[in-house]
Formats: sequence, structure tokens, C-alpha cells
Amino acid sequence: MASLTVTMKGQVTLKRELLQHLGVKPGERVELEKLPGGVLRIKAPQPAGTIDDVIGMFAGKSRKVLTVEEMNRIAAAGWAGKLDK
Repeated sequence: MASLTVTMKGQVTLKRELLQHLGVKPGERVELEKLPGGVLRIKAPQPAGTIDDVIGMFAGKSRKVLTVEEMNRIAAAGWAGKLDK
């Protein structure tokens, strides 16, 4: 179990290995939930993608016509939050 030190300002810093486990990158936020017994649950919010995020993402970026299989692969990656914007 990892332990953290509380600073004079009441702040804690999560170690890199914990942030990597959560999949959190610098500048991103995490969610905390207060549970009974003085327990906190921390989790990284899951990206909430919509179809609008995928539609038009590549408009004007390529002259190549995509096949249905390529479009399906791109759409699946977009829904999984694995596309760079």
C-alpha cells in the first residue's frame, strides 16, 4: 500500500507509478469519492466521447478515400479515446 505525506498546505502528491496506474497525465484531473470510515476512493474519469467527436475529425486532412473497414477502425479508436485530436 502506498502512503503519502501531507504538506503544511494540506496537499498530497501522488507518485508517478500511481498516476500511471490511473492513466492520468499532467494537467488532467482525478475524482475523489468520500466513503464511510474515513476512506477516499480516487479514480481517473473515463473520457466521455460522443459520435460528434468522431464525425468530421479528419475532414480536409486527407484526399484518400477510406474503406468501410478503415472507417470502422477509426470510429472504434475514437470511441475508445485513443485518437489524437
